[in-house]
Parts: sequence; C-alpha cells; structure tokens
Amino acid sequence: MLFHDIALVFGRYARQTLRSKFQLLFGVLMPLLYLLFFGPLLTGLPLGTEGDSWQVLVPGLLLQLGLFGASFAGFAIIIEQQMGVVERLRVTPVSRLALLLGRVLRDAAVFVFQAVLLVLAAVAMGLRAPLGGVLTGFAFVAVLTVALASLSYALALRLPRPQEFGPAVNAVAMPSMLLSGLMLPMALAPAWLDVLSHLMPFRYLVDAVRAGYVGDYAGPEMLYGVLVAAAFAAVAVTVGTRVFRRAGA
Repeated sequence: MLFHDIALVFGRYARQTLRSKFQLLFGVLMPLLYLLFFGPLLTGLPLGTEGDSWQVLVPGLLLQLGLFGASFAGFAIIIEQQMGVVERLRVTPVSRLALLLGRVLRDAAVFVFQAVLLVLAAVAMGLRAPLGGVLTGFAFVAVLTVALASLSYALALRLPRPQEFGPAVNAVAMPSMLLSGLMLPMALAPAWLDVLSHLMPFRYLVDAVRAGYVGDYAGPEMLYGVLVAAAFAAVAVTVGTRVFRRAGA
C-alpha cells in the first residue's frame, strides 16, 4: 500500500515536471556556467589532491546542483498551500510518508537527470573519470537530494511565507557551500578552516565523490561519505515525515 501511494504521488509530480521542460533544463544552468567559465581557470593548477582539475571541480558541481536545487524545493509546497492543493491532500487516505517520499523521489530523479547533462558537458570539455566513479557521483546526488528536499519541505511547512523561507535556506546553504569545498578542495585552506569544514556533512560527500572520480572506492573518504550520506538521509526523512504528519500535509 505504501509503495502504491508513493508511486501515485511520484507520478503526479513527475508529470508536472515533464510538462515544464524549461524548468528541467534551467536548473543545470548555474553549474554549467561554473563549468564553462571557472573550470578552465583551474587547468594545470596544483590543487593539493588526487586527480586533475576536472576530477576535482565536477564532483563539487554535482553536489552543488543537489545542494541548491533541493534546498529550495520547499518553494513548491508553499505555492501549493497558496493554491489550496495541500488542503485537498489532507483529506485523502494517502500516507504522509508517501506524500513526502513521492515528492523527494521526483526531485531526486530530476537532479540526477541534470547531473547526467552536466557530466556529459564536462566530458566534452576534457573530464576523464571511471564509469564507477561517475555512477557513484549520481548516487550521492540522489541521496543528498532526498535528504535536503525532505528538510526543505518540512521547513516550508513551518515557514510558509516566501520572504521567511528564502532567507532561512540561504543562511544554511551558503555556509554549507563555502565550507564543504565544493569549488576547491579544502586541502588548500588554512588549518583552522579545514578543521571547521569537517563539521559540515557535505564535506564528506564531496570528498567521497572526488575519490570515486579517481577510482578510489575502498578508501576512508568513500566510507565516511557513504556513512554520512546514509545517516543524513535517514534523519532528514524522519524529520520531514514527522512535520508532514503534524501539519496534516
């Protein structure tokens, strides 16, 4: 029954997304701009880590795609509240967990599709990475999206006004981007900043994907990345489900 409900909710939002192909492609625009205009600046620079500049930059851009895209997913539920969609869903027998998972799985599918487009563009510009590492990167994007979208929807139910929700998300997303080493590895940072970055869970995901892009699947970076991603997703989905149930969304 739960899987049936999830499939129904997923199908509903997937059809909405497919009707808006502009939205599907526009989300990958910012990472593509970084790839085109920032990537060439790193070519040949000593980045203090394994792999060439593309193997360092592209994993960060993949997770940036999930970080910013999924963090702002809650705007969709704010719009639904204003249109009365959430009110109508409250009287249906569909489980609240399905209402959440159907949404976040649609988001994960969208961002993985955008990640594929980004990697194809990077390959055209010179990226060379093992297939296993590329697939690992897609998996981390999906898990990160599920986690952040769950928290974003939960926050949107608590802060249903865009002028409150947007600044709250930015207050978390920007420090997360700067301290996780998305653009440049934290090996280049001073010691105090490197230590501070280890408090950010996204740091471990970035390091894991970069390890996969150089073919290192059994090192500590991959292990820590998998553990942190799994724990983060479990906590986020639990929090999101509780908020959905209390709000009756």
